[in-house]
Amino acid sequence: MKKKWLLLPKRLRQIIAFSVGSFLVLAGLVLIVLPGPFTMPLVIAGLFVLAVEFAWAERFLAKAKVHANKIVPKKYKK
Repeated sequence: MKKKWLLLPKRLRQIIAFSVGSFLVLAGLVLIVLPGPFTMPLVIAGLFVLAVEFAWAERFLAKAKVHANKIVPKKYKK
């Protein structure tokens, strides 16, 4: 799958990653105000998809991981 992804032109990969990642992030943000259980996983998944092609999204994902580790109780950490 990764080889097929890399065969696509870079600009097309960026457009696909931006579209899918943005949709996931926006869906997660919408679920903050609407009733729904999957708010943060959608935002994190969207950042992950965006981080595949964009360095700025990779930095946001790293910050999100740091903040998520602060939220998770220590008894659940491995």
